[in-house]
Amino acid sequence: MNLSPTALALLGLVAWTLLLLFLLINQRGLLVLSGRMRVNAFAPDGSNTPGAFGQRLVRAHANSLENLPLQAAVLLYALHAGQTAITDPLAPVLLGARIFQSLVHMVGTGPLLVWLRFAGLLVQMLILAWWLLRLSGLV
Repeated sequence: MNLSPTALALLGLVAWTLLLLFLLINQRGLLVLSGRMRVNAFAPDGSNTPGAFGQRLVRAHANSLENLPLQAAVLLYALHAGQTAITDPLAPVLLGARIFQSLVHMVGTGPLLVWLRFAGLLVQMLILAWWLLRLSGLV
């Protein structure tokens, strides 16, 4: 089976979000099994998770999940409409920027890291905007 870059990016975005969820489940599972937290004590935003990494992991997963519908909608449209010639060239860049943003998010929150994380998000949003203009025929 030969998947287009658009299809690979779509599957990659879902896989990345799922991987972050598995990391989150693993981290929380270890906290529960070690007796450090009760199974029903986790705040949805991760604010009461011991250690800064756990909180950043929650936000990285939530951010990936928040952006997935926008990205998936455009990629699915391109696949369905047979317009992957528009999305294929930048699809790997979109996926790379998503992974980059999440990794930087998990590393820390210093000013440089926040700027780098923003740059990853900006790349994704510019690609999506470009694709929307192209797919709608406005450009």
